[in-house]
Amino acid sequence: MRHPKNSKKIFADLALEAAGAMLAALGIVNFAVPAGFPMVGISGISLIFHRLFGTPVGAVTLLLNLPIAVFCFRFLGRGFFLRSLRTLLLASFLMDGVAPLLPLYRGDKILAALCAGVLTGLGYGLIYARGSSTGGADFIVLSIKKLRPHLSLGKITFLMDLLVVSAGALLVSRSLDRLICGILVSFLLSRVMDKVLSGVSAGKLGLIITEQPRAVAEKIDALIGRGCTFLKAEGSYSRREKPIVLCACSSRQMFRIRDALKETEPSAFVIILDSNEVVGKGFSGR
Repeated sequence: MRHPKNSKKIFADLALEAAGAMLAALGIVNFAVPAGFPMVGISGISLIFHRLFGTPVGAVTLLLNLPIAVFCFRFLGRGFFLRSLRTLLLASFLMDGVAPLLPLYRGDKILAALCAGVLTGLGYGLIYARGSSTGGADFIVLSIKKLRPHLSLGKITFLMDLLVVSAGALLVSRSLDRLICGILVSFLLSRVMDKVLSGVSAGKLGLIITEQPRAVAEKIDALIGRGCTFLKAEGSYSRREKPIVLCACSSRQMFRIRDALKETEPSAFVIILDSNEVVGKGFSGR
């Protein structure tokens, strides 16, 4: 019998995938298509076919995705493949069956580009965050990510999408304005997607070099209720042991710590670093 918590998690994942697919469909169908922008990824290639031959965007996206999915199967595994296939079918249905029923935006091109980039970035970010994808270019992007883990998903997506956007502009619109808007959409998409993926549990990491580590840790605990870790270091000039207090917390909490230490421990040396993700007790789940 399936555990109730597992059922809730599966339902939540499905709901977020559906929300992500709907946002991506709105960005493409309701903003990019009416404005005539060259769009990104396999959806961008589908838009080229749509503008040249009038074919449905979602159905062509599905057909183009199948051979890519088979080719990338060994890099991504069976579980990811099946989740992505589910999301792909849902996204194709929403693009062809639901999004066209909603109003199409035919106003200012820059506003259309902003909305298309933000909506699709949010949508793809939500889908990626649930361990799925919309297939096609996503399969290629994530396969590259497996081979080159130091590259961010946003950067890989942006570089690949530049090729598709340029092709779409040359083959269909032949307009420099629309090419610029297409590049803007691609840039916004990659930035928003990276923010969704890394910013959900992002925070700050503080390294505090002090002669009174326990007093500092107690101050942090009293101020924000966070525990600390003590590290031992050695000064390169003095050759003396230097205690370091390490603390991970949110951005707001870190700046409260910084301001408090200025008053109570002005001699402390404080280094504040960006932390893309914090996983563990008191933070996001594993």
